[in-house]
Amino acid sequence: MRALTLDPGKTGSLRVADLPEPEPREGELLVEGLAVGVCGTDKEIADGEYGWAPPGRDRLVLGHESLGRVKSAPGPSGFSPGDLVVGVVRRPDPVPCGACAHGEFDNCRNGRYTERGIKELDGYAAELWCVEAAYAVALDPRLERVGVLLEPASVVAKAWEQVRRIGERAWYEPERVLVTGAGPIGLLAAMMGAQQGLDVHVLDRVDGGPKPLLARRLGATYHHRDAEEVAAELRPDVVIEATGVGSVVFGAIRHTAPFGVVCLTGLSSGDLAVEVDVAGANRAMVLENDVVVGSVNANLRHYRQAADALAKADPDWLDGLITRRVPLERFADAFAPRPDDVKVAITMAG
Repeated sequence: MRALTLDPGKTGSLRVADLPEPEPREGELLVEGLAVGVCGTDKEIADGEYGWAPPGRDRLVLGHESLGRVKSAPGPSGFSPGDLVVGVVRRPDPVPCGACAHGEFDNCRNGRYTERGIKELDGYAAELWCVEAAYAVALDPRLERVGVLLEPASVVAKAWEQVRRIGERAWYEPERVLVTGAGPIGLLAAMMGAQQGLDVHVLDRVDGGPKPLLARRLGATYHHRDAEEVAAELRPDVVIEATGVGSVVFGAIRHTAPFGVVCLTGLSSGDLAVEVDVAGANRAMVLENDVVVGSVNANLRHYRQAADALAKADPDWLDGLITRRVPLERFADAFAPRPDDVKVAITMAG
């Protein structure tokens, strides 16, 4: 079978390789790979910035945003051949830490977790792959074209859960959310905000292409002005930050409504230093009971929340998020960004 593999730590090592077909172990599903999404993490691994091959191996099968169809399943698994499934990315550490022991492996405390396609476990960018039934999530059959969005949607579902849990420390009825960044994470965050009946605002630096249209199709208001200026006008109850840009982050933090919650999902590059009025931000946060929280990865609960959210969404809108589908043999095209890209997917066959 064909799979997209690389040598972690070596730039330019990404290639399609012929590998033996996997044999499912006890409790595992055998899955026909349909597609994988390509995100910034995949590009950083391909650039040799990080990534870890399975123990005793030099190469890693890439791909953590999966979509596949079950070919065979163990009897009591709850899955059947033909089911549409996504594989969870992270596995708890073997010790385990307290968080992993309680199923909260997205918050692993000792760093000994493993991740499909990233850290010590092969990913899903293969024509066939296996996954433990306990770490597979079923999708509505109507999501066959867009189910590869489940993994990023799970990250967003966790972010919204964190916001809700923090807000519920006291009386909490948010009305307005500002989403900064109109990539896949930002637009999926906006979608889930719209599903909650919130007044949704999306901010991004571009003023053309698919992003403004996708935001407006949700009923959201789209902005492409200075982030601090927009936040100051809106005074949002919630900010989902998906850019990682320092000036945007601190502009949002300074201008939430009282008792505001800012959830950071974007990673900063560290390439650009930003002057920040830390004292002013501190004063506003303390006096207004604001909270800033970071959120990354997801556990099984969040995947299931995301599957429900995608099933409720407009399939045509979701289809618009995937702006390019690239066949496996042309994988290099998927790693070469284009101005109008939102989400790029690699198709495994056909």
